[in-house]
Amino acid sequence: MMMNQTISHLIGMRLPAMEAEFRRQSELPAMGSLPFDERFSLIVEAEWRRKHNAKIGRMLKAASLRCPDACLEDIDFDEVRKLDPALIARLSDMAWLADGRNLFITGASGVGKTWIASAFGNAACRLGKRVLTHRMSRLLDELRAARANGMWAKLLDSLKKPDLLILDDFGLDRLDTVHCRDLYEIVEDRLRFGSILITAQLPVAQWHSIFDDATVADAVLDRIVHNAYRIELHGSSRRIALGVEAKDGGLIV
Repeated sequence: MMMNQTISHLIGMRLPAMEAEFRRQSELPAMGSLPFDERFSLIVEAEWRRKHNAKIGRMLKAASLRCPDACLEDIDFDEVRKLDPALIARLSDMAWLADGRNLFITGASGVGKTWIASAFGNAACRLGKRVLTHRMSRLLDELRAARANGMWAKLLDSLKKPDLLILDDFGLDRLDTVHCRDLYEIVEDRLRFGSILITAQLPVAQWHSIFDDATVADAVLDRIVHNAYRIELHGSSRRIALGVEAKDGGLIV
């Protein structure tokens, strides 16, 4: 009777993992050999794990990673990519976020920039860091629309909240004067609130050329380039090499 009452209370308090672990222990005679504090610790651990995993799941969903299953452990270090394992290892603890450092991933179309960016985003989420991903062209269109409907300040505010802001496919289009100003505002806010991860086909040395406003280009690049780690991927398109059609251009490692 008491066991049924306890189970009922756990269900009523919405503690399903504790309830499941309590049932498991009750059905396993060998559990009687463990001291009470150890058995109780297992029950609490089960609920903590459930809530922790649920939190990580919510953070991964909010991050909008283009390759949500990407993880650093699965990176392909094929020699043709010229990807430095030591650099990936150093960056894997995401300590560079606390230091306000940025990360640039460059290389030709299809070499896996988006996948690796998503892997870093995944790692950050699993460490409890807030992540947000935007495709650059769509974000700039959203900012232009937000100017027209009075939501510009609110959208900018949302971009400064995450610990890591991933800007994917930077430099595919030229930045007109309005886009230059919008990007400047984003970068200026990120100096105080967190890091930026940028993927781009163009090498960093050519980024200045995509800005219509050279003065803003100087201001933006001065703020993000000097403290950034860089990963430059080489090789041909992995979508072609592996014979896989990748949805949205970002599912190949």
